[in-house]
Amino acid sequence: MDIDIVSVSKQGGRPYNEDVFGQWTDGRFAACLVADGAGGHGGGDVAADVARSSVLDALAASPGLERGRLRHLLEQANRDVVARQAEGGRLADMRSTVVLAVVDLEACELAWAHTGDSRAYLFRDGEQVARTIDHSLVQQLVNGGMIDEERARLHPQRNLLLSALGAPDGDIEIDVSGLMPVWAGDVVLLCSDGVWEVLGDQRLGEILRASRDPRQWIDTIDAEIRLLAAPGYDNYTAVAMWLHSDDETTQPLPLGP
Repeated sequence: MDIDIVSVSKQGGRPYNEDVFGQWTDGRFAACLVADGAGGHGGGDVAADVARSSVLDALAASPGLERGRLRHLLEQANRDVVARQAEGGRLADMRSTVVLAVVDLEACELAWAHTGDSRAYLFRDGEQVARTIDHSLVQQLVNGGMIDEERARLHPQRNLLLSALGAPDGDIEIDVSGLMPVWAGDVVLLCSDGVWEVLGDQRLGEILRASRDPRQWIDTIDAEIRLLAAPGYDNYTAVAMWLHSDDETTQPLPLGP
């Protein structure tokens, strides 16, 4: 199995972009990461960059999909962010979400790990088959049946996180998936909340089904966010991991109606 990776990351209506993304591969394993920084009058971009370097450097040194390994990567990233907070100033209160997806291209397996509300999605035949669950107040309201996913996107407290990198004493919630089989034609999306809050899960799938390749999908996501987002809208980052067989280029999805 082979993979194409396409991304976009923009500051939106904010003065600067505190989102970062990264990717790494050794030919067998392919990994992508999105981190959304916050706090410290600009320190969020530092927190997100520390998370990216910590996770991808450690993964490159010892790649794999084991749940304990992926959890350790995010725990170490948390310690690395906390260590940089000790420098004080704009870094003292910095935080970052992170979501990591790793694909074993030989075993055709996927696993992901995250903390916060940056998301990973798995699409098959253009339909969503798996998604991370946010560590946020509004997600708890959804889990409790008090609001639905659509209302959660518009909730005034939607940005209140219950977990993020930068938590002292390891007070952090990390979710790690089990192994998920993947096939040629499957698509993984990693994104910050600046993407899914504006478009929603249903629209992300609709755009995918109308896209013939990852570049078209990401470009359309970018265009619709710029069209629909409110003034002063958030940074937004999206990374598409598009899987296909070794002897073929990217597989087109059937066009929607």
